[in-house]
Amino acid sequence: MEKVKCRIKKDDKVKVLAGKDRGKIRKVLSVDRKRNRVLVENVNYVKKHQKPGPQTRQGGIIEGEAPLHASNLMVMCSKCAQPTRIKAMRLEDGKKVRICGKCKEQLDG
Repeated sequence: MEKVKCRIKKDDKVKVLAGKDRGKIRKVLSVDRKRNRVLVENVNYVKKHQKPGPQTRQGGIIEGEAPLHASNLMVMCSKCAQPTRIKAMRLEDGKKVRICGKCKEQLDG
């Protein structure tokens, strides 16, 4: 499987564009670049039926967050407070940073 370009990073604020949690603005917990999936805080809660086993003595229904596809998320700009596309720019010292597509504010701290 090929690694896909994903411009979303951990601890970014993102807006959910599709699915049952559409419109929510939350923080990114983790990014799986190989599968192009993002785990977002308190979004896409699913229930999993777990049988009791050697590690888990108690069976039952476990709730937790499931990852979303990266195309269903948009990064929020901290300055203009709007969902935005991300552009890349090189600084004078050669460092590559992400910038807001609307207000040109730097997203990387």
